[in-house]
Amino acid sequence: MRYGVATFITDEGITPAPLGRALEERGFGSLFLAEHTHIPASRESPWPGGADLPRIYYRTLDPFIALTTVAAVTGNLRLGTGIALVIQRDPIILAKELASLDLVSGGRAVLGVGAGWNREEMRNHGTEPKTRMALLRERVLAMKEIWTNDEAEFHGEFVDFDPIFSWPKPVQRPHPPILIGGSGPTTLDRVLEYGDGWMPIYGRGTDALAEQIKELRQRAGRHVPVSIYMTPAKPEVIAELAEIGVDELLFGLPTEPEKETLLRLDRMAALLA
Repeated sequence: MRYGVATFITDEGITPAPLGRALEERGFGSLFLAEHTHIPASRESPWPGGADLPRIYYRTLDPFIALTTVAAVTGNLRLGTGIALVIQRDPIILAKELASLDLVSGGRAVLGVGAGWNREEMRNHGTEPKTRMALLRERVLAMKEIWTNDEAEFHGEFVDFDPIFSWPKPVQRPHPPILIGGSGPTTLDRVLEYGDGWMPIYGRGTDALAEQIKELRQRAGRHVPVSIYMTPAKPEVIAELAEIGVDELLFGLPTEPEKETLLRLDRMAALLA
């Protein structure tokens, strides 16, 4: 099993470079960063985590800039988004951003994707919440075309462009892994159609998760990688998830200043050791 960290990097916590170095020095294999471009001041969408939305949601750094900084000071750490809000991003620009990250990191980029929960936020980007899943699908498929073809084109309901040239191409071929976030009733369909792995949030119960993993791999006819997002760093949780065939645990790392973060990482590393 692989072990990594999922966190929000903000202007109030540890900065990207020391975090990346600390993770690699302690033997962690990956860093996944959350993103929100903004949070509308007047908000109707309930936060899935509770009543009050933490301030980290509206203070996040751009994940690709932060991950590029981490790439410059590390040599092996996998660099992922957890998750990139594809429905709020132009797919041609996002394809170039991820390919650039994969190039400068020597092939270490991972794209975790999802459609998000904040309807006011997505509307500010011109996205209609009711069609966001269809938009997510087309944007991911369009990026795949850009990454894998010298002359790429895509013609869909939401994404439509004639042949284009766009470089760089990713180092990883055919493209960096795409992990599909979420755990709704149609999530596994999305994993099977245009994903390379599944990245659900921890907390649905081990039995339900085990059944979904079994179903996913049976339907695929192969071993589909599963990474659990925001996993608690507890021995019993690690053992349970290993037992049901999870491939990677992404431990939830609170956003704190550098000193506190390093102490917390020391405790996590001791647990894994």
